[in-house]
Amino acid sequence: MKKILLATVVAVVCSTSAVLAADMAVKAPVAPAAPPSPWDIAFGAGVYSDYIFRGISQSNHKPSINAYFEPRYNVNDNLQLYAGVGGWSLAFANRTSAEIDIYAGFRPIFGKLAFDFGAWFYYYPGGQCFNSNVDVNGNTFGADCFANGSLPISFNVIKRDLSFMEYYGKVAWTPTDTFAIGGAVYYDPDWLQFGTDGLYASGNIKLTAPSSWMPAGTGLYISGEVGHYWFGTADSFYCTAGANGVCGGGNAIAGSPFQFATSYPFGIPLPDYTTWNVGVGLTWSVFTVDVRYYDTNLSEGQCNALTSDFTSTFNPGNISAINPGGFGSKWCGQAYVVSLKADLTWGSNIK
Repeated sequence: MKKILLATVVAVVCSTSAVLAADMAVKAPVAPAAPPSPWDIAFGAGVYSDYIFRGISQSNHKPSINAYFEPRYNVNDNLQLYAGVGGWSLAFANRTSAEIDIYAGFRPIFGKLAFDFGAWFYYYPGGQCFNSNVDVNGNTFGADCFANGSLPISFNVIKRDLSFMEYYGKVAWTPTDTFAIGGAVYYDPDWLQFGTDGLYASGNIKLTAPSSWMPAGTGLYISGEVGHYWFGTADSFYCTAGANGVCGGGNAIAGSPFQFATSYPFGIPLPDYTTWNVGVGLTWSVFTVDVRYYDTNLSEGQCNALTSDFTSTFNPGNISAINPGGFGSKWCGQAYVVSLKADLTWGSNIK
């Protein structure tokens, strides 16, 4: 009898449970999360007390502003394609006041090694030509160049268009969150349209303070770089003109500041140089404040030959075969730069 009663109770309970289960609403399956977009966009802007590019001031040691916009496509976790545009304010000797950068490349990653390969076009609009010399055949370098003459006081010459293309490869090894070391090579087929190629190679190192040392959201780093630029011989626009304004001739006037032993009627050999910088930076959220020291091993006379600095000053010690006018530039000397910049990524900092 007890067995029959127990069986009856179990049957009723099971039957009731089945009815209740049938009456309950069925939950819809959770939809899988949408895969993250492979696209992101990096952009930012900065203010600098001086725009130093590979050891040489591009802004006459005056403040400069910079901005960039860079769409990126992440093929996977180890490969990124990118293209971008940017700009700087500057003060070139040919009266150009802006630099526009257009670039593209790809960034593969292999473990702790990150590479970056690409091409970069430096565009300098709005320049003027200054050159009242004539070549060895008596021809001017253009009516506008001749009409403008040489740059005021310094006798320097410079072309209207200094735009050029550059190809680069970079590598960085980051074994820990606090240490990174890298190197880069840049090749310019026609550096600043001087008629010669340029090759720049550099090495860099960065030490970042452990996050446990800093308040939340902030960071501290020390970094430095050493680089060297190799050049060839410029074209005849940058010849050494004699006292009579003819390239390669008329330098026999005793005591003349233009007198030199060797002339370059078809273009001067540009001086190779080494540059270095070291600085410290503080980061907070998307902002970075950086204080940095720059210098090169260029003399003031060599710097003048490379830059045609419109603020150069005369010193007999600056007279040389490639700088017969004796003027010197301070654009390549010691400089301290303070900068404030913001770098954001839509898809990371911004959703």
